[in-house]
Amino acid sequence: MQKREQGKQGGAAGGSGTPAPKRGRPFGSGSNSSAAAAAAASADAAAPSTLLGPTFQVYSSFADQNHKRIVLALQSGLKSELTWALNTLSLLSFKEKDEVRKDATPLAKIPGLLDALLQVIDDWRDVALPKELMKTRRVRLLGVNSAVTGFGNEFEALSSNGHLAQSSVGSGSSVADALAQKSMAKRRPREWWYDEDGLFNLDEEARAEKQLCAVAASNIIRNFSFMSENEVIMAQHRHCLETVFQCMEDHNTEDEELVTNALETVVNLAPLLDLRIFSSSKPSYIDITEKRAVQAIMGMLDSSVKAWHCAAAELLGRLIINPDNEPFLLSFAPLIYKRLVDLLSLPAVDAQAAAVGALYNLAEVNMDCRLKLASERWAVDRLLKVIKSPHPVPEICRKAAMILESLVSEPQNRVHLLAYENAFAEILFSEGKYADSFARILYELTSRPNNKVGMARGIWGM
Repeated sequence: MQKREQGKQGGAAGGSGTPAPKRGRPFGSGSNSSAAAAAAASADAAAPSTLLGPTFQVYSSFADQNHKRIVLALQSGLKSELTWALNTLSLLSFKEKDEVRKDATPLAKIPGLLDALLQVIDDWRDVALPKELMKTRRVRLLGVNSAVTGFGNEFEALSSNGHLAQSSVGSGSSVADALAQKSMAKRRPREWWYDEDGLFNLDEEARAEKQLCAVAASNIIRNFSFMSENEVIMAQHRHCLETVFQCMEDHNTEDEELVTNALETVVNLAPLLDLRIFSSSKPSYIDITEKRAVQAIMGMLDSSVKAWHCAAAELLGRLIINPDNEPFLLSFAPLIYKRLVDLLSLPAVDAQAAAVGALYNLAEVNMDCRLKLASERWAVDRLLKVIKSPHPVPEICRKAAMILESLVSEPQNRVHLLAYENAFAEILFSEGKYADSFARILYELTSRPNNKVGMARGIWGM
């Protein structure tokens, strides 16, 4: 419990007192950090008139002078204004992972910006339809030889679109007559009022542009979540959390980059996130409850995409640090343990690290968590495999050993863990780094005065 309190105070994913590291790097960051720093320094020193050229650089005072214009451009819904605002914000939100830059604009400096960005995503969500729900063109079987069936304005629509001559080919007329009629008919633009997609619906090109704008807005929100100045604002913004959790919930049909940005945003905000915000008195824009939020995380955890299930495991490990989130997460505990143990069996070291980090924090919650984890099939075997392999990150092996130490601290688990006594002894004499942990594990198994059966098994091999 002491480790969980330290983790809550520091906001760490692994239970330590250091701040939780952010996932990945913001969009646009590369290996040439020195060149980026030089460009930022030159941009601060240069006058606005000298910034015209083939490269687009934003000087540090740009946001202070144009913050109202940026918000109004996002709210306008016009393509040119949206493009300008999103491109500008992509540069303003750029920040190196381990470098404090002067031109990285905090979200709090631009009032109304977060709501305007969320509106761009909401506009796309309003017109986005899952692929399985989109209307498909049906094959006409009855009346195939009839040019006009007599329903509605079909004749006028066909004649205006130039399809009447083409449809009359099957009614007995010769191909030459049909070609002559087709050549004589005037090509007219399609009458939109006869089309099923009316005036206020978007064509495929417009839908694609709306989708690109939503992805760009989600990327900007993700970039802002990397800045410590924005964490409190975003973690307490209900509309922001509802939007990102809804994108995660629809990960099977939504754009993959949009889902990834939403997931990484939540992971960055997780140390400060309280799921009770979804039942608070703050205004709600999307009907997201605590249960739906956890179900969205579980959907990402069960995904076959490595980046998604690794991030979801890391998210669970960070959320469980807050005791206020325990009732919502522990109701899914059996499913969480089973999936995390499955991730331990994957060859990807990232998946193993994320699963060990989450199990490390879950094992510190209460006795029930330790009992359920120890009874999970293959849990102990795969934790030992992570240590024996070993995992390339020594900290992950240390956490795996501490998980086993937490499990053996419960008397109900000792009978089950005695079956692995030889494996524990082997690691004790072969792995010097973790000898202390496994010495304590063997002591708990065999030297407790109230564990007479364990003593007999440990001494005589019963």
